[in-house]
Amino acid sequence: LPEVGTPSYIFDLDEFAKRAALVKKYFGETIGLCFSIKANPFVLGRLPETFDKIEVCSPGELTVCERTGADMSTVIFSGVNKGYADVERAADDNVGTFTAESPLHLELINDAGVRRGKVFPLLLRVTDIKGGSQFGMNEECTLDIIKRRDEYKGVKIVGLHYFTGTAKRKAKPIERECDYLMDLVARIKNDLGFTVERIEYGTGLAVDYFSDNADAEEEERLASISGKLQELAKVAELTVEMGRFFAAPCGYYLTKVVDTKTNFDINYAIVDGGMNQVKYNGQLQGMQIPEILHMTDRETQGEEKPWTLCGSICTTADILARNAMFTDLQVGDILVFCRTGAYSCMEGISTFLSRELPVIAEYSEKEGLRILRKMLYSDELNTPHR
Repeated sequence: LPEVGTPSYIFDLDEFAKRAALVKKYFGETIGLCFSIKANPFVLGRLPETFDKIEVCSPGELTVCERTGADMSTVIFSGVNKGYADVERAADDNVGTFTAESPLHLELINDAGVRRGKVFPLLLRVTDIKGGSQFGMNEECTLDIIKRRDEYKGVKIVGLHYFTGTAKRKAKPIERECDYLMDLVARIKNDLGFTVERIEYGTGLAVDYFSDNADAEEEERLASISGKLQELAKVAELTVEMGRFFAAPCGYYLTKVVDTKTNFDINYAIVDGGMNQVKYNGQLQGMQIPEILHMTDRETQGEEKPWTLCGSICTTADILARNAMFTDLQVGDILVFCRTGAYSCMEGISTFLSRELPVIAEYSEKEGLRILRKMLYSDELNTPHR
């Protein structure tokens, strides 16, 4: 590990490909897979062929696609904030599909198509049936756009986009959403004479960060929804969009113990990373303990003891785990936080306290270890320009 150092992330590309293959096994050949790169843009350069589409939600993510040589015909350009410049750039990149989350998006995308003499495939995002959110449009607005579809010469409305949120542990919410989409497709056909050709659906399947039996539980979750998804795939070409579920198992966050102390009978270990760099969905100040590997080049001795793991940020909130059990934990030891392949490296408050941003590396059995990003220092980002 000297080449990588700490703090750092290593993403196992073989594990990533294995996960995608597992999803494909349960969903079947009739369902396409879309990787939402906001979960982890660093794996985009080695995306398995199992994926049919890439979801992009910002100009920065579009840049990642450009720099990694991604096939732009596979890009679904999504996101709640699309301005004129964003749409123009995506149009010049010839992205495969646009989504419209509002009438304004529709107008911008249509105008971009008209000016270029092109017709862009378009998905209309429908908001959450449980009461809506800032994402997508309500059904009335969506149906009105479909009713007036011939007015738009720069886009072809090809289908619907539907995603309501993440961390779904049971099949029932997903089954209800699939039933709603099948009903909506039927009503659109019957009432408006329009055939919905495509559906992009985000399941929001949960990842078990704090379970000893995570792999089995997540595979069971896949099995529980596969039948209903295959049913939905019979009414329109279906692409299932996920990010967290695909990428989470492939990531490892490495951080070094830099100090230890005992205050009021509590053993504290200070690490060179912290909450600014590693984040688990659903974790609150270390109250839940993920899988953490203890790495040392010496033979450990003594009994296992509980440790509170704290980062380098000057706030009492910077606690990565409480009562994590280790044997002979010492300064210089490396702790490896598992299942950090999705969002964790992207969601941290990275510039707080002007700390460094961790090294990013990838690994595969075929190509070995490769550094994707060296250590960055956020002091440069936090220094005012005069």
